[in-house]
Amino acid sequence: MTQVKTGDTVRIHYTGTLTDGSTFDSSQGRDPLEFTVGSGQIIPGLDKAIPGMEVGDKKTVQVPAEDAYGETNPEARQDVPRAEIPDDIPLDLGTQLQVQAQGGQVLPVTVVAVTEEVVTLDANHPLAGKDLTFDIELVEIA
Repeated sequence: MTQVKTGDTVRIHYTGTLTDGSTFDSSQGRDPLEFTVGSGQIIPGLDKAIPGMEVGDKKTVQVPAEDAYGETNPEARQDVPRAEIPDDIPLDLGTQLQVQAQGGQVLPVTVVAVTEEVVTLDANHPLAGKDLTFDIELVEIA
């Protein structure tokens, strides 16, 4: 059997869970995830686990936060005066919004706190600071 090596395009089925066992993402019911191994298209901890696998292999991979979406960056949270946010923008906790940063890039942010004066927006990835577990199955080496 052929083993995966860096540079190969592969297709995997996966289920990602948090340390409490809850599922945050899965390819179940969808097409397998396709990517090129070692290209940076997926998180580093998962990318490193694929070389050496053969079609049909299954494994469980523990990915620490630093090899997933990184640690939570406190500087990625920002307090915005509530008066600067238009009234038609929903500000429920957990609401995901897009803001335009200096330089014009659009960033996804999450509303994490709201007071009468201030809205706190968090630009950290929702999985930042979390250790992840993936159950993976190699479906194809293209």
